[in-house]
Amino acid sequence: MGISDIADGITRGIEGMGHSVSEALFEPVIRLGVTGLSRAGKTVFITSLVANLLDRGRMPALGSASDITAAYLQPQPDDTVPRFDFESHLAALTGPSPHWPEGTRAVSELRLSFRIQPRGMLGAVRGPRVVHLDIVDYPGEWLLDLGLMDKSYAEWSAEALARLPNRPQGAEYLTQSEAADGTAEFTEPQAKALAAGFTRYLTEARDAGFSDCTPGRFLLPGEMAGSPALTFAPLPAGDAPRGSLRREMERRYDAYKREVVRPFFRDHFAKIDRQVVLVDVLGAIHSGPAALDDLRQAMADILAAFRPGRASWLTSLIGGKRVEKILFAATKADHLHHTQHARLTSITGALLREAKDRADFAGAKTLALSIAALRSTTEETLSHDGAELQAVRGRLENGKSVALYPGELPADPAQLLSPAAQGASAWLDEDYSIMNFAPAPVILRPGEGPPHIRLDRAADFLIGDKL
Repeated sequence: MGISDIADGITRGIEGMGHSVSEALFEPVIRLGVTGLSRAGKTVFITSLVANLLDRGRMPALGSASDITAAYLQPQPDDTVPRFDFESHLAALTGPSPHWPEGTRAVSELRLSFRIQPRGMLGAVRGPRVVHLDIVDYPGEWLLDLGLMDKSYAEWSAEALARLPNRPQGAEYLTQSEAADGTAEFTEPQAKALAAGFTRYLTEARDAGFSDCTPGRFLLPGEMAGSPALTFAPLPAGDAPRGSLRREMERRYDAYKREVVRPFFRDHFAKIDRQVVLVDVLGAIHSGPAALDDLRQAMADILAAFRPGRASWLTSLIGGKRVEKILFAATKADHLHHTQHARLTSITGALLREAKDRADFAGAKTLALSIAALRSTTEETLSHDGAELQAVRGRLENGKSVALYPGELPADPAQLLSPAAQGASAWLDEDYSIMNFAPAPVILRPGEGPPHIRLDRAADFLIGDKL
């Protein structure tokens, strides 16, 4: 490294510190990370959150809403990160033919700025101030990869192969991996065949409701599709000579961690100071005990990657970030009658107990909520065999209106979590139903964002103290 490189690095460091000091003292920036596994509703959450922060008529629980005199979108500060396409997503959800927008496939970002007029005598003296909210959207599948950083290829292979017998989707790749000779000379066609087989298994497992499907970039490869860093797969343990199939698989696994996982952590994840973890608890319950327990383990692994705790003032000035608040949000609460929302929240809290306790102990503030970022149903009561059932009614993709009674969630979360942990193959007493409702047609009145359930409480927990 030359003197000019060192000087350039020092200059960038001083400039970065200057920006941090300016932000901390004059225009604070909140970096809010939004993640969740596939189908958890990240895109809808961000779109509805931004729309309801721009027009706050449906945000009564956001205690500081009355202090906001203006909210407006600005270009995000990082020109190398794609902008979250808020306008197109909002048009999809609230247009004449509402439909769900395409889900998260890569990192994106959006900056929402607030002009705040503080209350009281101090507010009269200081005048208005500006607070920026940078929302960072990234796939939860990528976040799962952070757990690979501390695992060798042998350790990861052993764990991945051990899951296959317990998942029907893994039978084909299990046979394929057992037939492969890891000591044989490496050939690219065989590596591609193994990687394709493993990717096929991961895709089918995710579609069946399983959550732990690493490496995440195998499911969302983007521009890296077909690269050697994404062309490897787990193989049984054993010594292998240089130039062998197993040694090359190990080398590519290490390259994946070095070239894919580490830059993601450094450039995006490590800068987060508030975090939303969206969880499709209802989808996991519907998929059965194995899927629910897999979600529990996946969420524990995800939260282990966070560095929760409150950052000191000086540390925040020099760029050190720690996650101060984490919201665990069970999505699609509108698929249940409101009388069951408390049970969904309780199940979510119990499901994430291990991760939540770790964050609480480290000093982060945590909250579990059941929410619907966009309410797509109405409630009604059905009569069945002389009994009244609390149901919801919504619109299907074909335009047909249907009523759904999804089954009654237990008051005690252990009635679900215990069978799941014990490896039960099905629920004993209930079949829990879900339905893929389409967005309901909505007319937005001036000053109001899209209808939701508890999005205002989520926003108040996450950013209310900064506003």
